Amino acid sequence: MCTYQTERVTIQGSGKGTKGWFPVTDATVYFDHPVDAPMEHSLNIDFLNPSLGPSARVAVELDRESAAALSRAIGEMLASTSD
Repeated sequence: MCTYQTERVTIQGSGKGTKGWFPVTDATVYFDHPVDAPMEHSLNIDFLNPSLGPSARVAVELDRESAAALSRAIGEMLASTSD
């Protein structure tokens, strides 16, 4: 079920692409047909830096269960640590 809803957030971090590490400044999250993953629909997350061009992108396609597990793990990790 494609919703065409997209969440965009400004982030700060690093991603590793084909040319090595690069700063990531943006993330896009959406539920749609995957490009590569063998499933009908996936939660897609793109980490990117638009100022560096199209090669500065790391894409992830997850099934619903994996996306929920990742979300829980991130929440638990953030709740158990302080900065």
